[in-house]
Amino acid sequence: MSQVDINSVSLANKISVELREFATLGTYLYVCFTALAFFKASILHAEGIDFAPWIFAAVKAVVSAKFMLIGRAIHIGDGFKKYPLIVPTVFKSIAFVILVSALTVLEEMCVGYLHGESITDAMANIGGGTRDQRIATSFILLLIFIPYFAFRSLGDIIGDRILLRLYFERRT
Repeated sequence: MSQVDINSVSLANKISVELREFATLGTYLYVCFTALAFFKASILHAEGIDFAPWIFAAVKAVVSAKFMLIGRAIHIGDGFKKYPLIVPTVFKSIAFVILVSALTVLEEMCVGYLHGESITDAMANIGGGTRDQRIATSFILLLIFIPYFAFRSLGDIIGDRILLRLYFERRT
């Protein structure tokens, strides 16, 4: 095989791995965000307010997964590998809540600019609109990220294949 063929196979393999990770993370986030959207819709419905944010959950999951893969590509939170698993899990979860929040703010500002809105108007609905809703949204996001990063941290130690086998193959 020539050097070009080896590099293209390597690139194709990297793309395949990244797409698989994106799909897995996007699906996990979609399930979590859909559950939260259903919960919010049921509360609002009890008050006589129709709310059906199902497409919002899908879009938010895809965007958040993209932001998380960007964070992983720039190695956010990789400095705690020698500590007990709880340390990198919690640190990465907090770091990624901050990253996803910051990138969401930036994205909303850009979208608002493209739609001719002021920065204040574009920022008004982030995290629900009020300070308390933003705090609650950040806390819920942290609770969603902790299991994901716990799983990823364990996979970093024992290997992803072994981890998947432990979770998804029948034991004898």
